[in-house]
Amino acid sequence: MDRNKEEFREEFRLLGLRIAYYRRKLGLTQDELADQLGCSWSFLSQLEANNGKRIHAPSLLLLFRMAKLFDIPVTKLFED
Repeated sequence: MDRNKEEFREEFRLLGLRIAYYRRKLGLTQDELADQLGCSWSFLSQLEANNGKRIHAPSLLLLFRMAKLFDIPVTKLFED
């Protein structure tokens, strides 16, 4: 396990929950959002869950795309 990511496991989990929240708010499935973002459904699914052995981290570009699609500032993805 990447020690640097492991240190922030809870933050990655919460980020995934926020992504799922905004996706559902738009009424999109994981497959629909993944298609609009240009990533795979499986990566988005793992990103939203982030509860396995491996932590999945989105790129900044993907986060900016999500924020634009969700019509929110990117900082909202990190707020409690």
